[in-house]
Parts: sequence; structure tokens; C-alpha cells
Amino acid sequence: MPGEAVEYHSIQLIRDEFLMNVQKFASNIQRTMQQLEGEIKLEMPTISVEGEVSDLAADPETVDILEQCVINWLNQISTAVEGQLKKTPQGKGPLAEIEFWRERNATLSALHEQTKLPIVRKVLDVIKESDSMLVANLQPVFTELFKFHTEASDNVRFLSTVERYFKNITHGSGFHVVLDTIPAMMSALRMVWVISRHYNKDERMIPLMERIAWEIAERVCRVVNLRTLFKENRASAQSKTLEARNTLRLWKKAYFDTRAKIEASGREARWEFDRKRLFERTDYMATICQDLSDVLQVLEEFYNIFGPELKAVTGDPKRIDDVLCRVDGLVTPMENLTFDPFSIKSSQFWKYVMDEFKIEVLVIEKEAKHFIDESFKTLRSAEAAFDMLLKFKHIRSREAVNRQMMMKFNDILAQYCKEIDIINKIFVQNLENPPLYKNHPPVAGAIYWERSLFFRIKHTILRFQEVQEILDSDRGQEVKQKYLEVGRTMKEYEDRKYEQWMEVTEQVLPALMKKSLLTKSSIATEEPSTLERGAVFAINFSPALREIINETKYLEQLGFTVPELARNVALQEDKFLRYTDGIQRMLDHYHMLIGTLNDAESVLLNDHSQELLRVFRSGYKRLNWNSLGIGDYITGCKQAIGKFESLVHQIHKNADDISSRLTLIEAINLFKYPAAKSEEELPGVKEFFEHIERERARDVDHMVRWYLAIGPLLTKVEGLVVHTNTGKAPKLASYYKYWEKKIYEVLTKLILKNLQSFNSLILGNVPLFHTETILTAPEIILHPNTNEIDKMCFHCVRNCVEITKHFVRWMNGSCIECPPQKGEEEEVVIINFYNDISLNPQIIEQAVMIPQNVHRILINLMKYLQKWKRYRPLWKLDKAIVMEKFAARKPPCVAYDEKLQFYSKIAYEVMRHPLIKDEHCIRLQLGHLANTVQENAKSWVISLGKLLNESAKEELYNLHEEMEVLNRCV
Repeated sequence: MPGEAVEYHSIQLIRDEFLMNVQKFASNIQRTMQQLEGEIKLEMPTISVEGEVSDLAADPETVDILEQCVINWLNQISTAVEGQLKKTPQGKGPLAEIEFWRERNATLSALHEQTKLPIVRKVLDVIKESDSMLVANLQPVFTELFKFHTEASDNVRFLSTVERYFKNITHGSGFHVVLDTIPAMMSALRMVWVISRHYNKDERMIPLMERIAWEIAERVCRVVNLRTLFKENRASAQSKTLEARNTLRLWKKAYFDTRAKIEASGREARWEFDRKRLFERTDYMATICQDLSDVLQVLEEFYNIFGPELKAVTGDPKRIDDVLCRVDGLVTPMENLTFDPFSIKSSQFWKYVMDEFKIEVLVIEKEAKHFIDESFKTLRSAEAAFDMLLKFKHIRSREAVNRQMMMKFNDILAQYCKEIDIINKIFVQNLENPPLYKNHPPVAGAIYWERSLFFRIKHTILRFQEVQEILDSDRGQEVKQKYLEVGRTMKEYEDRKYEQWMEVTEQVLPALMKKSLLTKSSIATEEPSTLERGAVFAINFSPALREIINETKYLEQLGFTVPELARNVALQEDKFLRYTDGIQRMLDHYHMLIGTLNDAESVLLNDHSQELLRVFRSGYKRLNWNSLGIGDYITGCKQAIGKFESLVHQIHKNADDISSRLTLIEAINLFKYPAAKSEEELPGVKEFFEHIERERARDVDHMVRWYLAIGPLLTKVEGLVVHTNTGKAPKLASYYKYWEKKIYEVLTKLILKNLQSFNSLILGNVPLFHTETILTAPEIILHPNTNEIDKMCFHCVRNCVEITKHFVRWMNGSCIECPPQKGEEEEVVIINFYNDISLNPQIIEQAVMIPQNVHRILINLMKYLQKWKRYRPLWKLDKAIVMEKFAARKPPCVAYDEKLQFYSKIAYEVMRHPLIKDEHCIRLQLGHLANTVQENAKSWVISLGKLLNESAKEELYNLHEEMEVLNRCV
């Protein structure tokens, strides 16, 4: 928007002004610091100058000191002035000149202000009063200081008025700022020329303007960089070069405009400046910028020619890309220049580069014309080519190429003829089986297809009418005639399709509307009574009727007249869709509900299913799509299905309750063995099996209670279905049978699973119980012995199977338990599941396998105990007889020692044997046996000790008697 652009421009100016003021403030601070650090201070007298001037002038000593001080002042001032006169501006731009005068003004101002100090004035008065020879030297120095100070101050004041313009030229954000600044700057320079006492001469104003011209030229050099210019966005680069050219030209124009105003005024000194110094470089740079703008324009024109439109039309993008690569190569020499293009000294080199550029442009133009001639002979699309030609009328491109393209209308007409032939070929090939959109019916879809083909050729010829001379030519008339012939053929096809549809619709539609709402099919079963329990229904809304409705809608959209009955049916489409959707939902609900019933439940609910089918019957017997009661029929069916669903849900709820109880029964563990108190302390055999029997008895009580709860649940089902609670309803006979079979299967799984699980425990590597090993001379036996363990295991397995005796069978056709029956010899017989389950081969196999496995484990343990039989002599021999025979031989002490060592060694090593032996589920405790063997060995050691003691005592007595005899003899 214009207002937004003005606001944005003003914001930029404020920003630039702020940045320049900040830079000015920083330079002022820098200058002040320099003055403080390097200020020239006049040396003051070392003596007091208090008193009258005449008294001080009368004192020769005082006058001498003051004269020396004044001489120093004159030297300081002269040196400072000479130093300032030798300085030149530090830089080539206009801001450097302002800084130069500011620095001179600051230095000379400091000296000038010091000459006005009271002490300085009094010293000078004393010198004058004393008629010193220095008086003649004072005036020239002070006059010169005043003159240069006044000049510097005046120049700073006037140049400050144009400083802002100089800063815009130097630091402005873009060329637009410079363009806005130059006219105002020239007006300000005119004011300086008129008012200033020092910048009103050529020797001052020409250098200043030369600095301005240099700054403008340098700015253009910085911005228009040939190494990066052609890599930028072309529009941006073009804008940049044009702004640079306009800036350079405006510099000269503003000068001459201001000069003309000065001459017109007749009162001001004329500007007769050296134009070569001011404009030679900028004029040359303006021509370079114009050349660069022309180069960018040529690139733009070539890119306009070889754009996406030409690619789409010609179908040869690779060749176009090759041409564009050559276009890109036009600027490569300019990007790799070895000289400064903005330097006048390099003008011959630049001219050579531009001549080469123009020659290459002519070559590319020639190739482009040749390429266009070839491409328009193999056009891909006549309309796209036509659009492109029209576009080239309005866009800027190479004039020679433009003229070449405007001559290609005949090629476009030739391409259009090819397109008509292609469309006609497609039409003829697909005449009998046209391609359709996904939702289009056959007839309307075929007409849509035909019209879309016709539109493709019609749309193009309508575009041709925008340039009337195309169709007025001889070639244009031929093309027009071919277009009319193809259009006439397509129109005949369209009319034929419509007439055939009208004829079929008027014959078929009334019959379709008289069809029933539903069709029914049944899945026959072996039982005649359940013939219809597998009935399957489907909506009888003919696909042909749907097709007629769709055809009617689309044909009316195409502008055809349709039969009144077809229109009425089509207008009722929403109603039919609502009916078909409602019926389909109802049927899906019904089929889903029927699908949840198993065979037993289907037989159980046969009467209710028949009642539901009676509600459905009118849908496939009486009602058709013209009937008025379809909505009421759907509502009635939904209500009947809802009632049936409620009954099914209640039956399923009871079935779930029964199944949950059977699941509990099936999950029971009939072999709950006692947990070990610790890893070392296992239950004994008897304790183990007694614990299993106790837990089993408790679980069997729970199982029986769960089993007994099944009968009342089935009675509840009886109440739901036949509204009685006898437990023996004839209509539920098959349902009772179904659940009794389920109970049998659960009990069979229960027994088999438990036997298999217990067998796995028996053969596992974790000991479940322990048995003791005892010595019963002369044999080593188990306690309990193997027969007892076999017997306990056999009874445990048998009792597991016999728990099925607690589940009493139902009487035939009921869920009531059979009462006890009298058998032979008045024996009471209870009919239960045991007789059937106990004959199951898998159960028999497991029941036999478990005791066999236990027996094999016990045999392995007895084999392990055979190695203890080597100690059998300890308890098998009669110790008294053996000792008596040994003592009768009067053995020496060595013999006693060997015997004692032998039995002591047995007593020691017997306790080093493993005292525990694990064999699958049985842990064999050997501690008691080892202790018994050790005690036997020790008893042999004691008996041998007694014999040795008696033998030694006897020999001692004999020796004593012999010594007594000898003593008496002596």
C-alpha cells in the first residue's frame, strides 16, 4: 500500500539519522579525548604578577622573566599554527574534510582562548609598558592565530550544515537514500557558496565537490560487485544497477540544475568548476552501470523465452537447459575480470568484453530461432503453444525471437489437427467400453467421457477465436471443418446412448419397484424340525434399480429429459437409502445375534426363532419397494430382534455362570502336597500322601457344591424359555444333554491333567518326601518299606480317579440327579461319571504309569543300598563265638591291634558316606543306618578291648605268681 511504503521509508530515514548521530557523538568524544591528552598549554610565568603594570614594568628582572615567557608563547603558537597548516584531511570523502576543520578548530580555539586569560593579558601589558622589542613580534603572531582560528571556526559552522547529507551519501542504507539526498545537498552547498567567507572560491569548493563525487563513485563500486552481481536475484540485481546509474547521473544533473539557478539569480558568483575533475569518473561509471543493466535485461529476456512454457510445449527440456547453460555462460567473463571495470584506464578492456557479449548474444538468438523452428514442428500441446505465443506478445523478450515465434500459428493449427485425430482415435477405440469414473453409472458415465473428450478439442478452438485471423486463414477453415465433423459424430453417440437407456428404463423400472424387500435362504440340517433355524436374509434392492437412480441424477445434470417414474424414484433416493440402511442394520444385528448361538442354543430357542421369522415373513412375502409400511416393518423387526436378543443375553449369562463353575472345577489341583519346612526337612511318605488326601477331600466338597449349582441354573433357563421350573422340560432335553457332555469333558480333563501333572512331579528332580533306611539284621530295608510306598501311591492315584463318583449323573431328559438304584443282592448303586471316566484309555494309561514310575524309583534306591551290605559281617556273625575262638588262640597284642584298627576304621569311614540320596521325587535318609553301622563297629572294638584286658590281666597274675615263687626260692 502507498501509505505503508511512506511509513516504512520514514522509519528508515529516522533509523539512518539515529545511527549517524551516534557516530557523530562517538567522534566528538574521541576528539575531546585527543584534545585533553595532547592540548597545547602556554607556560605561565613562574613569578607573581600581582601589582600595578607600571611597577612591574619598572623592574628589569621581572621584565626579563616575562619576556622569556612571551618568547616561549610565540614559539608555541607559531609551532602549533605551522603544524596545523601542514596537516591534510585523512581520507578522500567529504566527511574527512569536516573532520579536518574540526580538529584544526579545536586546536586553534584552545590556543586562542588561552591568549584571552587575565594573566596572559597582564603579561602582554607589562611587555608593552616596558617598551620591549618583543612588541613588534607579538602582533603578527596573534593576528595570524586569530585569522586561522576564525577561518576554521567559520568552516566548521558552515560545513556542519551539510554534514548530514555527507553521512547519507556515505552511510545511507541504500541508493534510494542517496537519490533523495543529492538534490537537497546541492541546495545546501549553494547556500554555503553564497554565505561562507571561505567556501565561496573555486579552490575550496571544487575539492569538496570532488570528494563528494569520489564518495558516490566508491559507494557504487562497493555495491555493484561483478563477482556476486549475477549470482543474485535478477530483479534485485537489475534494480541495484539502475539505482547506481541513476545516482551517478543525478549527481551531475543536480550540479547543473543548481548552476542554472545560480546563473538565473544573477546575484551570486557563478560555478565555473572543472567538469572533468567532478564528472569524468562518474559519467564513465554510469555507462558501465547501463551496460550491466543491459546485460541483466538480455539475461531476463532469454529466461523469459526459455521458460517452463516452452519446455511444456516443445517436450525437449534437455535442449532448453543446454541453451540456458549458454545463457548463464554469457556473464562468466564478467565474473572473472582481471581489471577494475569502473576504472577509465580499463575502458578498452571493458569494450572488448561487451563486444564479445553481444556477439555471443547474436549466436544464441540464432540458435534459439532454429530451435523454435524445430520445436514447433513437434508440439506437445496446441493450446499450451497458443498460450505461450499470446504470452510472448505481452512479455519482454528478444525482438528477433519474438518475431520468430509469432510466425508459428500454422504449426499450432497442425498440432491441433493431430490432437483432434488423437481424440477421435481414443473415442473410436473405446466406443463400446468407455473408461468411467469410479462413481459414474454406465450410460451417464459414457456421455461424461464423450463430453470430456469433446471439451478437450472445443476448449482449444475457443481459445483460437481470441486471435480471429488464425481461423480465418485457409488452414484455419480446414481445422474448423474437421472439428465440426468429430463433434457431430460424438453428438450422435450421445443421443444413441440416451435413447437406449430411456427404452430399457421404461420397461424394467416398474418390475424392479415391485420386488420384495428381502430374499431368504436356509441352511438345511438333518433334523426337519430345525430346517429354518439357519435362515439367512438379504436386501432385495436390485443393483439395476440403484443404477437407474444414479443414471437419472447424472443425466438430469447433463441436461437430458428423464421418465417421470425414474425422476420420482430418484427423488426418493434418500428414503430408499434410509430404508436399505435401516434394513441392513437390522439384518446385520439379526445375523450377528444368530451367529452367537451354538447348536444346542439354536435348538433350545427354535420356537422363539420361528416367532422372529414370522415377523420377518412379510418382508419377503408381501412388502415391495412401492409399499407404504416399510418404516413400520423395520420398527417391528427391530422390536422383535430386541426381544429375542434380551432372551439370548439372559441365556448366555446363565451359560457363562455354568461355564465359570466348570472352569473352577477344571482348575482344581487334586495333588496339593505339603510344602517343605526347609530345604533339609521334607515330609515323610505317609505325611505326604495323607496331606494330599485331606486337601483333596476339601476340594472335592467345593467341586460338588459348584456342580450342584448347575441344575438350578438350567432350571432358570427353563423358566426363561418355556416358563416352567421342573428341571425336566422336554424342549430342553438336548440342552441338558449338551451341558452333561460338557461336564463329562471337564471332569475328564481335570483327572487327566492332574495325573499328568503328578506324574511330572514324580519324575522331576525336586524331592517331594523322604523315607528312612533302617537295619533289620540281617537286611537293610526302607521305612516304610517299598510295598507300603507302592500301596500308598496306588491308593492316591486311584482316589484321584474315584472323586468322579461324587458327581451324580442326571436322569435322562432332565437336570435332576438320578436317585440311588438297587442292584444285585440289594446293593445300592449310584449312577455317576466314574464308570465312564475310569474307562478312558488316557486316564488308565496315566493311572498305571504313576505307580510304575514310583516302583522303578524305589528299585533304584534299593540298588543304591546294596553297597552297604559290605558291612554285613558286623551284624551277621555271632560276636560271642567269634571272640571266644579268637581268645582261645592266645593271639599276641599285634593281632589285637590289627582287629582294633579294622573296626575303628569302619566306625570312622561309615560316617563319611553321603547321608542323603535324592532319586527324583524321593529323598533317601541314610543317617540312621550309618549310626547303626557305627555302633556295631564300636561294639566290636569294646568286645576286643575286654578280651585284651582279660588276657593281659591273666598274664600279669601269672607273672606275679612266678615272681613270688622265685622270691620264695631265693
